[in-house]
Amino acid sequence: MFKYINIMGKEISYISLSVTKILIDLGAKIKLARLRRKLSTIQVAERAGVNRVTLWQIEKGSTSVSMGAYAQVLFVLGLEKDLKKVAEDDALGRKLQDAKILERKRAPKLKTK
Repeated sequence: MFKYINIMGKEISYISLSVTKILIDLGAKIKLARLRRKLSTIQVAERAGVNRVTLWQIEKGSTSVSMGAYAQVLFVLGLEKDLKKVAEDDALGRKLQDAKILERKRAPKLKTK
């Protein structure tokens, strides 16, 4: 679950442990893909439009890096098609849709004079 802490009027959210583990795994796979292609961190960072520190954070699975930066690096490595596979086989979503649990009812229209 997410944890929220209020520090001096600011609410800070922390990413769940399961999401953190997924990003760490993704980062390791990105690094492996870069090494298999024999590309340096400088080459990938320049092509992706990020700096080397950001690429290093991506390869470590940092939760503070934007998904856009992750996507840019995947694109440079030729792995952008993997992003299209997200929720491709959404068995739970289909079951909910078939059960019509997600069906919303519209609010009645306001009568205007």
